[in-house]
Amino acid sequence: MKRILVTGGAGFLGSHLCERLLNEGNEVICVDNFYTGQKANIAHLMSNPYFEVLRHDICFPLYVEVDEIYNLACPASPIHYQFDPVQTTKTSVNGGINMLGLAKRVKAKILQASTSEVYGDPTIHPQPETYWGNVNPIGLRSCYDEGKRCAETLFFDYHRQHKLKIKVARIFNTYGQRMHLNDGRVVSNFVVQALRGEEITVYGDGEQTRSFCYVDDMIDGLIKLMNTSDDVTGPVNLGNPSEFTIMELAKKIIQMTESRSRIAYKPLPEDDPIQRQPDITLAKKLLNWQPGVNLEKGLEKTIDYFKKLINI
Repeated sequence: MKRILVTGGAGFLGSHLCERLLNEGNEVICVDNFYTGQKANIAHLMSNPYFEVLRHDICFPLYVEVDEIYNLACPASPIHYQFDPVQTTKTSVNGGINMLGLAKRVKAKILQASTSEVYGDPTIHPQPETYWGNVNPIGLRSCYDEGKRCAETLFFDYHRQHKLKIKVARIFNTYGQRMHLNDGRVVSNFVVQALRGEEITVYGDGEQTRSFCYVDDMIDGLIKLMNTSDDVTGPVNLGNPSEFTIMELAKKIIQMTESRSRIAYKPLPEDDPIQRQPDITLAKKLLNWQPGVNLEKGLEKTIDYFKKLINI
């Protein structure tokens, strides 16, 4: 039995990760300041004697004894990370330093949940890990994009300077149960709007592309990366390489929900990427991982979740 710390453990991805790690026979410490995490996401785990919850902000040091750390703490949707951009950067940078310091002290292996946003608005398509990105350092999204880029720098410097065992995962768009009702992400936005019969808000002309990975596949990838040998540091792209335009997604969700919603167009937000698709060649090679849940099957489960959440 390993003792595993999950920061951001009450969030969308974190709660699924905590659940899976418990099911695999580990002891799990969930750390969350509940800025975007929700107790409802982990309520069903509270009766497990091997599950522990700490209300804590990782911008402040934490002293626990653990074998592994998954550092997922950071608001990940534009609405949430732009609400308090200074705190968003602090969470990635100061929080990253604190978790790296903890890992160094207890000699734990540590995984950083980085993001496809490190590639910015990419000029290479699809995006391999060797691509350095095209990021605006002073834009509205910079608090998240540059915070995560700096966190990657810190992880690799701790690895080189202190021989820390690190893993860096670059997570592409992920969706599924326990997403926030109003987090502003495209899948949850479209599903909720369609179920309520509201206008489907499409930014720009809807021809920009995204690649959507179902949450169960993403959790598989994170755990497989953590369990690789010490010489595998990443960064490794984790995401579904199947690419869809935003318009295709909107039409698919309208069809699957049998909604009468119409599409409403709004201006494209600043620095919103035009293309986003992971090259997962490295994940296939190093982790023997690739997504197994297609968009339609994943959307079915996500739509059912939101139907229950908004009582439809």
